[in-house]
Amino acid sequence: MLRPNILLTGTPGVGKTTLGKELASRSGLKYVNVGDLAREGQLYDGYDEEYDCPILDEDRVVDELESQMSEGGVIVDYHGCDFFPERWFHIVFVLKTDNSVLYKRLETRGYNEKKLKDNIQCEIFQILYEEALASYSEEIVHQLPSNKPEDLEDNINQIMKWIEEWIKDHSS
Repeated sequence: MLRPNILLTGTPGVGKTTLGKELASRSGLKYVNVGDLAREGQLYDGYDEEYDCPILDEDRVVDELESQMSEGGVIVDYHGCDFFPERWFHIVFVLKTDNSVLYKRLETRGYNEKKLKDNIQCEIFQILYEEALASYSEEIVHQLPSNKPEDLEDNINQIMKWIEEWIKDHSS
């Protein structure tokens, strides 16, 4: 059975991982957190002292995911999206969170002041939404609110309906 590939993207702290894991659990699709994948496979290209984090080797990540993506049925979670091949995804969801909510979430993670400020600005200017629109066909890019538990449930239900429709439309 054909199954869709879904990209969940957005600023760190918007709820991609929570949504992705719950979606995978309910849909039977495979969940891939690119940060975890990179950590496990050491898919890095140096270290960024300013942001206090490793630099992702995007080419190695793409190589690592290629066969899974061509099989289908994968939910990919990452805060960037412009390096993934366009052909990989059937739909892209960009999660959006109010700045006050996001600030608290990132503060709880212990982000340094620069990282906190830059991520909030990224959200204010909708950088990742713009990146998604520039990287994928506009009709497959959708923004979803991610501020409170009710949003999570609404988003899961909406995406589950989309998955069911997609599978129905693509079965022989």
